[in-house]
Amino acid sequence: MSEISDMIQRLCPDGVEYRKFADVCNYEQPTKYIVHSINYSDEYETPVLTAGQSFILGYTNEVDGIYNASKENPVIIFDDFTGAFKWVNFPFKVKSSAMKMLTSNDDVLLRYVFHYMGVLNFSSSEHTRLWIGTYSNFEIPVPPLEVQRKIAEVLDNFSELTAELTAELEARRKQYEYFRDSLLNFSQITPPYPLKWMKLGNVCTPIDTIKWKMDTGSYQYIDLSSVDIQTHCIVSTLEINHSSAPSRAQQIVKTNDVIFATTRPTQMRACLIPEEYDGQICSTGYCVLRPDSSVLLPQFLLFSLTIDSFKEYLANNLTLGNYPSISNSLLKEYLIPIPPLAEQERIVAILDRFEALTTDLTAGLPAEIKARQQQYEYYRDQLLTFKRAN
Repeated sequence: MSEISDMIQRLCPDGVEYRKFADVCNYEQPTKYIVHSINYSDEYETPVLTAGQSFILGYTNEVDGIYNASKENPVIIFDDFTGAFKWVNFPFKVKSSAMKMLTSNDDVLLRYVFHYMGVLNFSSSEHTRLWIGTYSNFEIPVPPLEVQRKIAEVLDNFSELTAELTAELEARRKQYEYFRDSLLNFSQITPPYPLKWMKLGNVCTPIDTIKWKMDTGSYQYIDLSSVDIQTHCIVSTLEINHSSAPSRAQQIVKTNDVIFATTRPTQMRACLIPEEYDGQICSTGYCVLRPDSSVLLPQFLLFSLTIDSFKEYLANNLTLGNYPSISNSLLKEYLIPIPPLAEQERIVAILDRFEALTTDLTAGLPAEIKARQQQYEYYRDQLLTFKRAN
């Protein structure tokens, strides 16, 4: 970092100019790049992008209206409603008009702009266009190109390490999923122990609903955004009481219940209720499964609800509409394999160890990725802080 400090002291000792994004970036509307059909397939070549978390929505076979980004001519895609942004250096189409394509002027390096947009850490929940009225008026420090290039190079080194670790994590996840499905695929093997196939509803006890008018306490509410799809853990809740509860806040959950989202069920949003949420409330968007522990271990049940064969059952029994769903009663018709408890314990122990490598934020690759991302953000904020020239 001393090299950059020396460069700044040599090239701009009195500070740097701050300019509006509107003065350093050019934007293009996405109209001619919008995909016409959402019949995506992995067999097609051109990705359809969003600047949000999902990024690649699918692949299209459309050949007209492609934005020809490349490594030599990259672009930043900017979500005009949320402020989210992504770096793109390959040809693509876009999903909707809620996007801007950003490039930079000759005296500003686009990659430098990209890193500085991270410093702003801007987001919005208001459903209003952001670029022209808000974001383009933010200011960005503009040091000499030589300084911009060196800073971008240093920060890219951090980013590339994070990207390598993320790719390794994705490979581990696929390996884990294959191993998990193999361990739990009893339909293609004859195990050396007695195996029962039982309807899910026959190995889980019925769940009563809470009567809000009879209660005066406060609770943590688990809604459909509370459970992380990747880790199958509760990541956030809302505190509610009998007067502020949403209409869907009706189900009391207990330790070791398994909840499974029946809205958009093929997302496989499921989790095991930990002790800290015992007696709390979850949305009726979940089917609450309380396994008979003398027959079925809760963790074994959770693993069984994440495998491909269960996903196929869901896909074949969906009620289609704006929000595809499956009814609780139909979900409980699913036939689940029930090996002896000792075998369930053995399988759970194996999968727990393997899963920790791919989901545990305190250990394994996720922890390493988190540490590298924090390191990147620290140096990014340090390197992109400049004295303003008079």
